[in-house]
Order: sequence, then structure tokens, then C-alpha cells
Amino acid sequence: MKLRRIILGAILTSMALCLFIIESFIQLPFAFPGAKIGLANIISVISLYLLSPVETMIIIILRVFLGTILTGNLSSFLFSLSGAMLSFSMMFIAMKVLKDRASAVGVSMIGGISHNIGQVLVAMLILQNINIFWYLPFLLITGLVTGIFIGFTAKYLIEHLRKINVNYMIKG
Repeated sequence: MKLRRIILGAILTSMALCLFIIESFIQLPFAFPGAKIGLANIISVISLYLLSPVETMIIIILRVFLGTILTGNLSSFLFSLSGAMLSFSMMFIAMKVLKDRASAVGVSMIGGISHNIGQVLVAMLILQNINIFWYLPFLLITGLVTGIFIGFTAKYLIEHLRKINVNYMIKG
């Protein structure tokens, strides 16, 4: 059973990494500078619903670390990691507090918004400039919209993974 969970975690990590790399080639003409869709977060939301919080956090950290190495953008590591960790924390809290009332869409929206808040906070600390805060409303709108897209995608995939009994990989 433990080996199955490791294999599922490895598959989800590689999927998240592939989505992260694919997204690095996508330019959004309508988005604000620095804004991204967050395709790899589809896997983060799915993992939150299928695996333990610790396993999900490991997947997220590995994706950020390996994605930074593979895309060669070391300067973005701190921003990505801080956004990802705040996003993970807030999504996990939302799932625990709201229990059955928290859909994947709602959880993902919270994650998208939290990710942007984490990045702006780190940017304010690094640049020691509070004026970066004024960029946050634009990023929050982007995080909300992308969070809805990511959430619906994750919800659809979670439903289908449960139909094909992916729990077999998890529970034996």
C-alpha cells in the first residue's frame, strides 16, 4: 500500500512538473505582468482530495524545486515557493473548516488568491517597498478567475479518478 502511494505521488509530481513547464511557454495577452494560469495547481487540488496533506505538500515542493531547476529561473524560486505554500495552507484549512461544503472550485479559488498574496508579501519584503501592495488587486482578480478554471478542471478529474477507482492505488 505504501509503494502505491509513492507511485501515485511520483505520477502526480511528474504531471504537475509537465504542466508547469508547458505553462512556461504560454504567454497570456490579457493578463497582468507575472500572472499565470497555474496549470500545475490542478494537480495540487487533486492531490489534496486524494492524498494526505504531507504527501500533497511534498508534491508541491518538489514541483516548485524541479520546475525552478528545469526552467532555469532561479529568481522566481522564492516567489513560487512562498505562493505555493500559502496557497496549500489556505486550501487545506478551507477543506478542514468547510468540510463537505468546500468544493474543488471553492478550494481552488482560495488557493489562487492566496498564492498571489504570498507572492506580493515576499516581493514587498525583498524589495522593501510597500507600493507593490497596489498591484495586489489586479493579481487577486487574476487569481480568482484562474482559480475557478483550475477548480472546475480539478473537480472534473477528481470525479473521473474516483470512477476508475483510483482509491485502489491508495488503499489497496
